[in-house]
Amino acid sequence: MSTFMLFLHVVGAVGMGIYAVLPFVAARFRQLSTPAQEGLANGLVTAGRVGQFALVIQLLTGGYLISQADYTVPWMIVVVVLFVVMGAFTGIMQGPLKRIQAAAASNTDASGAISRVQTLSVLTLIVFLVVLWLMQDPWYA
Repeated sequence: MSTFMLFLHVVGAVGMGIYAVLPFVAARFRQLSTPAQEGLANGLVTAGRVGQFALVIQLLTGGYLISQADYTVPWMIVVVVLFVVMGAFTGIMQGPLKRIQAAAASNTDASGAISRVQTLSVLTLIVFLVVLWLMQDPWYA
């Protein structure tokens, strides 16, 4: 069972890889035409949902894997808080992405929403990198 859960955990980590490329993709918004902005926003909404689904997989499989080893309580708390923060950032990002879609469809300015997506994507990447570091170097009792 542990091998299967570890496999699902790795699959979830690959799915969360969208957070590693998101800031670089979001940086392209201002260089694109209006129809292209709509398409990119649509793609990022879908990618964000995949990433959030992968985040849920990580939480479930990680919970099982934590129960099989001897990690410190502070490490577990930090990891759970970081996953909740990452989920919050990605959830909040969905609204501005949808506003970019709507603004592009109506040919209006979406610069505020674009700035918010870029900021949230960088913050998500930072939290993602911290989570990767903590997974690579967990604190054992």
